[in-house]
Amino acid sequence: MEKTNPKYRSYIQILEEELVPAMGCTEPIAIAYGAAKGREVLGGLPDQVVVEASGNIIKNVKSVVVPNTGGLHGIEAAAAAGVVAGRAELMLEVISQVTPEQQEEMRAYLKDHPIRVEFLDGELVFDICLTLRKGHDEAKVRIANYHTNIVHLEKNGQVLLDLPVEADDESGLTDRTLLSMADIFDFAQTVDLNDVREVISRQIACNMAISQEGLSHSYGANIGQVIQNTSPANDPISKAKAAAAAGSDARMGGCELPVIINSGSGNQGMTASIPVIVYGRELGVSEEKLYRALVLSNLITIHQKTRIGRLSAYCGAVSAGAAAGAGIAYLDGGGYEEVIHTVVNALAIVSGMICDGAKASCAGKIAAAIDAGVLGYRMYQQGQQFYGGDGILSHGVEKTLDNVGRLGKIGMRSTDKEILQIMLQA
Repeated sequence: MEKTNPKYRSYIQILEEELVPAMGCTEPIAIAYGAAKGREVLGGLPDQVVVEASGNIIKNVKSVVVPNTGGLHGIEAAAAAGVVAGRAELMLEVISQVTPEQQEEMRAYLKDHPIRVEFLDGELVFDICLTLRKGHDEAKVRIANYHTNIVHLEKNGQVLLDLPVEADDESGLTDRTLLSMADIFDFAQTVDLNDVREVISRQIACNMAISQEGLSHSYGANIGQVIQNTSPANDPISKAKAAAAAGSDARMGGCELPVIINSGSGNQGMTASIPVIVYGRELGVSEEKLYRALVLSNLITIHQKTRIGRLSAYCGAVSAGAAAGAGIAYLDGGGYEEVIHTVVNALAIVSGMICDGAKASCAGKIAAAIDAGVLGYRMYQQGQQFYGGDGILSHGVEKTLDNVGRLGKIGMRSTDKEILQIMLQA
């Protein structure tokens, strides 16, 4: 792709917008960000906090440990972290600079100021509304559609910001519909690495650091360590799966290290990158080859998630695992045909894996998704593939991605509601 092609700059901007650092699971961090912004607007520590959240937000915050809180989890902990110690200017790293004293203040605040959580039953999949009160003063904050998208600010009835909100509206971001598998492959092959070096090198450094943390210490169900301890020591695929799962173990378990996310998700960011990095290092590929494979994997993940949406009952690890398989195929010397058939084969295998919130089992789902991505590639190597008309597959990769997007965004809406009901009864 020539630099003069308008898509060239757009693809770089998409990577820069999506591959950003975040500490902890991004949904509780979004709540903490909104709470910190609310305190800023209010002008002091609130006496009362009410958090209204859509079902997918509740689902993804309910069970996960919020980092830098001393092991607290849930919406209440996220909101308390934001109002007590959050720095709104840090956005998705809003609680990255919490002191031990502030952790104690959070616990005391939760004890003395119970935070009320209410289900927000609306059209938006991603919707958070916070109301903070101190004496006669009141502040309101609303975040919609993606994690840092503040659309409404209000103090004592005076509207400070009010942006129009429509379901899945991401008009503040670069147009993702410019993405296509053919153009993504072309871009990955030809991009001037100086244009993506900063964003990709940051992803490598951050995501491999938290992966190593998960492999070295106990978090959650220690899926990464289980894979590592029960697999052949010299198997690069097992190493890739273990490393990615370990990153999720640590992140879901409250590790305070930042992750470079993809499509709003740290688990997706790690799944799209860590297996590719580990496999590339095992093969001894050049830095250039590795960077191009990561550009490919990241953009393929974003391309799939554009159709599905940031939050869904469809597990995002599936999309990222298929993309990681494509990145591995590229590292092995595969071309465009290998890449697209890897993605289609992988999606035929694991599409339908549900998202039942952020928690320890996400690491196992990541391992399964990477397994499917690699199997999809190995199938094509052996002259085997799934064909259009097999289940949800259509003729052509883009049509198949459309089908998967329809399944995740529309077909699984009722599934999403049932998952939430089950989780709230547990």
